[in-house]
Amino acid sequence: MPYDILIIGGGIVGLATAMRIKEKHPELKAILLEKEDGLANHQTGNNSGVIHSGIYYRPGSLKAQNCKRGYQQLLDFCNRENIRYELCGKVIVATRQEELERLEALYQRGLENGLTEIKKLNSEEIKQHEPYTTGIAGIWVPYTGIIDYREVCEKYAEIFTQRLGGEIKLNQKVIRIQPKKDFSEVVTPTDTYQARMIINTAGLQSDEVARMSQPGLDVRIIPFRGEYYFLSKEKESLVKNLIYPVPDPRFPFLGVHYTRRLKGGIDAGPNAVFAFKKEGYKFFDFSLKDSWSSLTWPGFIKVMFSYTWVGLGEYWRSLNKNAFTKALQRLLPSLQKENLTPGNSGVRAQAITRDGKMVDDFLIIENEMVINVLNAPSPAATSSLSIGQSIAEMIEKKMNLK
Repeated sequence: MPYDILIIGGGIVGLATAMRIKEKHPELKAILLEKEDGLANHQTGNNSGVIHSGIYYRPGSLKAQNCKRGYQQLLDFCNRENIRYELCGKVIVATRQEELERLEALYQRGLENGLTEIKKLNSEEIKQHEPYTTGIAGIWVPYTGIIDYREVCEKYAEIFTQRLGGEIKLNQKVIRIQPKKDFSEVVTPTDTYQARMIINTAGLQSDEVARMSQPGLDVRIIPFRGEYYFLSKEKESLVKNLIYPVPDPRFPFLGVHYTRRLKGGIDAGPNAVFAFKKEGYKFFDFSLKDSWSSLTWPGFIKVMFSYTWVGLGEYWRSLNKNAFTKALQRLLPSLQKENLTPGNSGVRAQAITRDGKMVDDFLIIENEMVINVLNAPSPAATSSLSIGQSIAEMIEKKMNLK
């Protein structure tokens, strides 16, 4: 049976996109395929559950635009659908003199992105928000919140299927896309689907899916695992809400931080180590195919040479709890190794170009019949409804819809 729209990937971006398209054009026949036996099993289901404010992102970038618009859309959606969240706020803390210039730049960036309620903090004011945190200066960001994105995904899926008449099929790994004259065939191990337009939101596998229709793709997804610890129950009082360091603008990662979970508990981390398997959530997880794909990519080779010592430091923290604890003590000096228990891990799909650039913004590449979402890390969950709206608008133009 032919479809107008076929979405590949059942994470939060794919589900939001499916819902947005059917909201705008209920007449379109749409289906979402997910290779796992459940939705949101990878990046979405293993993230830190933070509603991002948009303070980090370059003004005018896709991240900044979609985070600003998506933030309000997400809150409105949750209020309307009775999904629980908390706008608890966070502090960004400078612990060294050399971080002050970057902290000021971050504050100005926040103002440029419309965050008029952020506030500079001195060392005493930091402790008013987080009593056990030590820093020389900081920023209070009241917009930041916490949420369970799996619950959001369940609601997106419910609306898409039960209210809007869309279809979701699980255990459908796409192995081939075959362009025809007016449609494409999408092949899985068990079925073949026909669709006028395909949207690739396959996350960690998005580059592989994209190469099915664009063989000369000049970007590859490199997996980076983020490993967390949990604060022990008796030490959860050390953290009231969220505590972040000043990020280094040379890297797309925010550094180790503390995040209160909506359902209880405090996450501490993550580090960021190269994963030898795209869906490798444990240290020794290994895929020869994934490793070969990453380690032979010219862009990643350049990144490894450029950041050798940084990468080795991340691996050292991964293997050495004392080193991980030391990194966390920059923000919470009273924290001890005994206060940490092993936590969860997530894998970030980081796009790297052939010439060695770590893609910092959202990246969407399209051809006549396929829209490929190729870089959608944080704040993609916060921005999901906005990204979905943007893709729905792209579909309108491509299909000449009114």
